[in-house]
Amino acid sequence: MTPRVGWGFDAHRFAPQGRVLMAGVVVEGGRGVAATSDGDVPAHAVADALLGAAALGDLGALYPSDDPSWEGADSMALLADVVARVAAAGFRVASVDLTVIAERVRVAPHREAIRAALAAVLGAAAGSVSVKATTTDGMGFLGADEGLAAVAVAVLEG
Repeated sequence: MTPRVGWGFDAHRFAPQGRVLMAGVVVEGGRGVAATSDGDVPAHAVADALLGAAALGDLGALYPSDDPSWEGADSMALLADVVARVAAAGFRVASVDLTVIAERVRVAPHREAIRAALAAVLGAAAGSVSVKATTTDGMGFLGADEGLAAVAVAVLEG
């Protein structure tokens, strides 16, 4: 079967309290992310990339933010559910490429932990998961350090 490719994106503004999670890894404390769930932006981007590759809809359709039952939801558990849906549709994750976009949040000290956490949930080898970071050099809401974003590409085999 031909490989399937999906693209995912997520962005959230920062909140005055809480913590910043990336694939379940705490990368910053003292401020959080405004979200219905735990606000794990990278996990959301990867989940949407997987759903897109499998043509299974999107995160908002499956776990709507206006549904109070998702308040504080563990985004890595949601990602695990997405992986199960993808598997039920006859696909497996071949690779994921994730880029986090943030001005001051540092990914590098946590890169290997993020890769390992994603690989474990995806059922993929860590070498099949890429985690990168960039800034917008001060431009826009990301550059003003008002929030963070992530983009992901997923390749599925079936």
